[in-house]
Amino acid sequence: MRPRDPAEPGRTATPLELFFDLVFVVAVSIAAVQLHHALTEGHVGHGVISYALVFFGIWWAWMNFTWFATSYGADDWLYRVLTFLQMGGVLVLAAGIEPAFTENHWIVVTIGYVVMRIAMVAQWLRASRAPGANRRTAQRYAAGIAIVQVGWILKLFLPAHLQPYLHGVLIAAELSVPLIAERTGLTPWHPHHITERYGLFTLIVLGESLLASANAIIEALHDHEALAPLVSISVMTLVVSGALWWIYFWPPHHTAIRGFAESIRYGYVHYFVFAAAAAFSAGIEVQIDVLTGHSALSAVAASFTVTVPVAIFVLGIWFIALRENADRVVNVVVPAGAVLVLLDPITPIPVLLTAIILVLIVVTLVLHPPLRQSADAAEELTGTA
Repeated sequence: MRPRDPAEPGRTATPLELFFDLVFVVAVSIAAVQLHHALTEGHVGHGVISYALVFFGIWWAWMNFTWFATSYGADDWLYRVLTFLQMGGVLVLAAGIEPAFTENHWIVVTIGYVVMRIAMVAQWLRASRAPGANRRTAQRYAAGIAIVQVGWILKLFLPAHLQPYLHGVLIAAELSVPLIAERTGLTPWHPHHITERYGLFTLIVLGESLLASANAIIEALHDHEALAPLVSISVMTLVVSGALWWIYFWPPHHTAIRGFAESIRYGYVHYFVFAAAAAFSAGIEVQIDVLTGHSALSAVAASFTVTVPVAIFVLGIWFIALRENADRVVNVVVPAGAVLVLLDPITPIPVLLTAIILVLIVVTLVLHPPLRQSADAAEELTGTA
């Protein structure tokens, strides 16, 4: 299993990678549903913390495989079997999300997570057998991941009141493994391939909001008294989802990971982008519950379940990919728009105002194309001439 060429032409996501993503559709959907239930029942603090922890397991397992696959995508029978093993771990984790939320029972989630990570240890050990500069890096990855998994298993045997503290320590340890492993030599990554993979996962999490939009229409067909507000929520959800898609794919993402520090920033900050996109769908479901009289939250509190995820998503993308490709106007409008969205719940029409602000951001992006894209077009035009 030798490293792939980071300049390989025509590199795109493989059918196996697309198949791998399908199990994460299940996990993300269940996490968003449980967040929705916790929020609508008024358990905001517990729901947000549980969601953040569960989503870390989902995101970290997906991201580790994605970066490994861009470096060592062998796609032979053993590589495929180990990938299927990871997919099985995702499904186990997904099965444990509900008891993690409702009973604070993390055994099943932990088992599924460890299964995924053990499969990654096997992948890195296999990669370490190939001669070359990356051999020691692969060994460090395998050792680091394995050590942290021992910690996750030991956590299950600790008293319940001590487990949350170790949880934070283990998350920090997981995040530090790439920082330590890559010190002996950087694994190669294909910029276009890796950013395509992130874009595909963004489509998965934004797809949850489209499901929420459809649910608003379904509820409207059963609750004629709230017909107009529910239809309005559905339309606004589609508009906001489309605007978030537009904002995310406006800049050329491959330019954001030119170096190791930039790739770490790009990869790690995407946790907030992905989690916020999926949480947005939960917030829409909470809005539907408020309109139909099934939520313990007030209308203002429910509005924050929509505006906070939207603001985090916009600020996250602006920070990691958009600001370096934008002119001064865009770099003022986008973050200012995110802040205004965050304040929308104090107005009588928060969701409508959020949609209007995002549309204005999109109009600004249309009028001000990415700097990098403009430069590339100018170079191509000069070369043609």
